[in-house]
Amino acid sequence: MTEEHNPSSTHPLLPPTTEDDRVSWLRLLRSRRVGPSTFYRLMSEHGSAQAALAALPGIAQAAGVASYAPCPEDTAIAEMRAAQTAGARMICFGEAEYPTTLAEIGDAPPLLWAIGDMSILQRPMIALVGARNASSLGTRMARALAAELGQAGYVVVSGLARGVDTAAHAAALDSGTLAVLAGGVDVLYPSENARLANDITAHGLRLSEQPMGMTPQARHFPRRNRIISGLCPAIVVVEAAAKSGSLITARSALDQGREVLAVPGHPFDARAAGCNMLIRDGAALVRNARDVISVLAPIEASQPQLDLGTPQPPETPKAPKRTLRETAALHGEILQRLGPSPLAEDQLIRDLNAPARVIAPALVDLELDGKIRRSAGGLLALG
Repeated sequence: MTEEHNPSSTHPLLPPTTEDDRVSWLRLLRSRRVGPSTFYRLMSEHGSAQAALAALPGIAQAAGVASYAPCPEDTAIAEMRAAQTAGARMICFGEAEYPTTLAEIGDAPPLLWAIGDMSILQRPMIALVGARNASSLGTRMARALAAELGQAGYVVVSGLARGVDTAAHAAALDSGTLAVLAGGVDVLYPSENARLANDITAHGLRLSEQPMGMTPQARHFPRRNRIISGLCPAIVVVEAAAKSGSLITARSALDQGREVLAVPGHPFDARAAGCNMLIRDGAALVRNARDVISVLAPIEASQPQLDLGTPQPPETPKAPKRTLRETAALHGEILQRLGPSPLAEDQLIRDLNAPARVIAPALVDLELDGKIRRSAGGLLALG
């Protein structure tokens, strides 16, 4: 489960209006142990990135972390200069360019780096993902779906990986495609897709929440996947093994309330096992682009007229003052409930039978202390 955005936050989140504001947003987000959920909580509690940065050392000290220092200003400025050199633009939550669908998810990136055609972000999107070691039939299916969906007016979103992702991006170049990168938006990975990445810049958009110059690591891919599914009302899995990154993306989509579709495959082909499992569990079966469009049409028709005002992050109500002993006891209860397997925050709150306004600040303390960590979808586990 993900957190819901609530416009009644104590401090409505306003996008940065000056270059100094942008530097402060970047500093806060790049500070140690501050992820999207913590960023939004700090902004809600303190009203601005500058105020949150000033409060961070005290919050960390109260959580038992000595000598905590936020991200230095020079580091943020260096990243912004690297972005300028690469031709990347910063898109902050709440700005007109920020994708409305992505703003709906609980752990939406506070900021994104983008290289390419920004108008892509305002068009309807569909995600196509699948196996890196895709079969010939799988890549043919990805190409056919991407080309036909592009002709129907959809931007094809994928992750620039080998196999299905590569086929989908290449087939949708003329109509428009969006690549969400696991590393920095300026890092072309895998290297054999460097030319395709440059073609995407000319005909579409590259997008990433990671720092400029960041080489992708294993932990970055689930975070990347939740952006792919968050951008789109539906996701099509073309080919996927029973345990694969594509199924992680499908699970993120389900957690976000997105529609999941899958292309069936032969029962003896391990690369189709994940798709067959999804269909068994209720995913729509896809034979061609018409099947996808028939699912998308009712979703689009049911969408309410969008409020183009500033979207808001999850509400973080003020917590009542607690004694040190009470705080320590609450921290102990939280840590006792968590383990190495991720647990949804709302489930933790139900288990503890305590108000969210009490639990939320304690989670920030524990996250800053490194005792707990958040994974894709806002799930919690021991650090």
